[in-house]
Amino acid sequence: MKVEIDSFSGFRIYASKGRLFVRGDSKIFRFSTSKTESLFLQRKNPRKIAWTQVYRRMHKKGITEEVAKKRSRKTVKHQRGIVGADLAAIAARRNQSAQARAAQRTSAIQKAKAEKKAKEEKKEKTKAPKAPVASGPKVSKAQMKGSKSGR
Repeated sequence: MKVEIDSFSGFRIYASKGRLFVRGDSKIFRFSTSKTESLFLQRKNPRKIAWTQVYRRMHKKGITEEVAKKRSRKTVKHQRGIVGADLAAIAARRNQSAQARAAQRTSAIQKAKAEKKAKEEKKEKTKAPKAPVASGPKVSKAQMKGSKSGR
């Protein structure tokens, strides 16, 4: 037994039931009831009529296979070392007291300052004194270019 599909509603049309409509361009439309035929001839959009199969498919109605929703994975936090410090070093820093951390910071700052001062002194020693530049009469840019308005 051949079962046709309604062109408007998407319902099944069993043998010897329904109506056939052939349009001017020889396209065939099958309708299960006069209701679907009438709505088709009124040029109604089956996507906007709630009881049609097309509407139900578009709005995800009556899908029984996908009852179980997708389970989302919970994020698991991992602790990893950072470049230059392994996990043990990070844990040791975290457990350190605020006073110890402050003392460590001040000693690091003093050390950096001492290194910078030593570097500056070394630079001063190696630096040769500059020869004094002979300063002649002051000349403006316009005079350098040779314009007469520079006077």
